[in-house]
Amino acid sequence: MTIVTFRYEDMISLIGREIEKEELIEKIPMIGVGLEKVDGNEISIEVFPNRPDMFSVEGIARALRAFFGIEKGLKKYDAEDAEVELIVDKSVKGVRPYIVGCVIRNVEPNDESIASLMELQEKLHLSIGKGRKKMAIGVHDFDKVEPPFLYKGVKPREIKFVPLGMEEELSLDEILEKHEKGIEYAHILAGKELYPLLVDKNGNVLSFPPIINGQLTAVNYATKNVFIDVTGTDENAVNQALNIIATSLAERGGKIEKVKVIDEREKITPDLTPFKNEVKLDYVRKIIGIDLDVKNALEKMGHDVVIEEDKAIVYSPAWRTDILHPVDLIEDAAIGYGYEAIPFTLPKHVTFGSSFEYRKIHDTMLGLGFDEVLTLSLSSKEKEFQKMELEEKDVVEIANPISSHHSIVRPSLIPSLLEILSSNRHNDLPQSIYELGDVVLNGMQKKMLAGVKIAAKTGFTECKSIVEAILRNFGYKMEVEEEKNNAFMEGRCASVLAGGEKIGYFGEIKPSVITAFQLEYPVIAFEIDASFLLSSK
Repeated sequence: MTIVTFRYEDMISLIGREIEKEELIEKIPMIGVGLEKVDGNEISIEVFPNRPDMFSVEGIARALRAFFGIEKGLKKYDAEDAEVELIVDKSVKGVRPYIVGCVIRNVEPNDESIASLMELQEKLHLSIGKGRKKMAIGVHDFDKVEPPFLYKGVKPREIKFVPLGMEEELSLDEILEKHEKGIEYAHILAGKELYPLLVDKNGNVLSFPPIINGQLTAVNYATKNVFIDVTGTDENAVNQALNIIATSLAERGGKIEKVKVIDEREKITPDLTPFKNEVKLDYVRKIIGIDLDVKNALEKMGHDVVIEEDKAIVYSPAWRTDILHPVDLIEDAAIGYGYEAIPFTLPKHVTFGSSFEYRKIHDTMLGLGFDEVLTLSLSSKEKEFQKMELEEKDVVEIANPISSHHSIVRPSLIPSLLEILSSNRHNDLPQSIYELGDVVLNGMQKKMLAGVKIAAKTGFTECKSIVEAILRNFGYKMEVEEEKNNAFMEGRCASVLAGGEKIGYFGEIKPSVITAFQLEYPVIAFEIDASFLLSSK
């Protein structure tokens, strides 16, 4: 969850209508967010990662205005025609190819607006931007530079400038070595011969994406006009982020001015054109279970709706990145109608459970002295690859992760089990745990059985006997052959074969992986294809 904190008075000024604090607190969760806490006049709410347009107080205020009927339907922002040009040089195409931008004029910075802008920027970096890899935002004092702007690739030592928060001129490679943001995000540019740079007509540096802006264009309380650039490797992510941050600034009274991006194909940004979907009225009523005014419910969620016979034609705002399917509109209709107003109904059909097909696996593991654990299917590349010292593979990545620790679907159960051992390292040894869970390998979902044991004395031979016992209990005779796996000690890892088919692996975890999980004793681990165990049963 993303936490957004704001003052009651600031929210009321953005909504534009007096609402008692108690009423506001009571009704905020009705728009599909959670109330985290109330501390005096400071309110904190939880926003789901699928709604980045509400990662700021401005976005929440916009949603509340529609929900309260103050400004129902699609919010429209006037945007001035493009006068500023942003030129994209071919040299940057192999580094970070996409860039968009806009100017926001007549901003009135104060403590709350600046804090909200900076927080929104970082929240978008984490969610849509995947830690700035897919997208990064630069916010600049427009009056300190002169268009047209040029986005190009340069050699690491070709140009020097003063990065934000410093007084010393540094080359780009020096920034990656000395500046805290350079150190943190240097991995994004690893192996690149050229680095991306955004400069103005006179060669002044606005930004070294995705690392750091120049000190020259730092925004302060005297800033009146803001230039926003968004760069990245994913064109959709870049456009989505610009739409969200530009309209959030417009909520504070800023005037959006478009920018002409001159690339292989010329385009004007931001593109705030609403996108169109259709949904059958009967389908809405079937899913929600009641007859409701679909038009009114969706307008309360910020959509424009035209009813034509048996369907609703819905125009959704460009910043609603979560609307991907008619079902998403049905969810909005339910929220707009009010979950609390939907009557409870009992199931219409009586059903009976069947036998639990994995019971034999659980009984086997309990008999071998293992305790079952359940871990999240979402993981991180750091845990799955870096800590395990494995080469990074293609994995399923989450579009809007709750956090960087839950950004991929796990390809293995073992790292999660090692993390459980780490959390329980204060408990007595030995500890033996297992999990029967899903992983995604090569784009395919598989049910796997994995176990780990930590003890003062354990090793390859004990692990082999455990795996052999599991297979024997399912009627298979185990065969093994040597396997090379960088997470395991060399010569102490083996593939598990049954009927000549590889169904898993086991072995003794190497010391450096053990210490990466803050453990101090020997660890053995195995992972087996659970569906194979039951294939003939």
